[in-house]
Amino acid sequence: MKLREDAVLFLATGFYIGNIPFAPGTFGSLIGLPLCFALAGISLTSAMLCTLFFIIFAVYIADAAEKILKQNDPGCIVIDEIAGMMVTLIGLPFNPITVVSGFIIFRILDILKPFPIRNLDKRIPGGLGVVADDVTAGIIANLLLRGLFYFY
Repeated sequence: MKLREDAVLFLATGFYIGNIPFAPGTFGSLIGLPLCFALAGISLTSAMLCTLFFIIFAVYIADAAEKILKQNDPGCIVIDEIAGMMVTLIGLPFNPITVVSGFIIFRILDILKPFPIRNLDKRIPGGLGVVADDVTAGIIANLLLRGLFYFY
């Protein structure tokens, strides 16, 4: 059982990056960028399927980690930020402007949690609640990026 718990915490904390005492969510979001780079190199359909699979996996891992840690949405769980970054950048070109803009917009949304993000964070329990607010922030960030790029 100890090996399973160690594996869950290793994954939930983004290879233990979530244990950094300051800004674990920001560092967790950075961990998502190599996955975003990999997804940018495959078809949009495949990238969407991989992202959906990762979100489902993240819900399972976050739920298990909450039970191990006996806390609701502890800051050390950053697999949700990884999923949120994947959603933020999906279907967009992976270049410095998109990545930096997407990272900043996602982090602002994740930290401030405007409506409906805060609602999801407060109302949905377990791993689904941990991941849902970040995925929603990612969807909003992706749409904002598309709008910005359309007008500029």
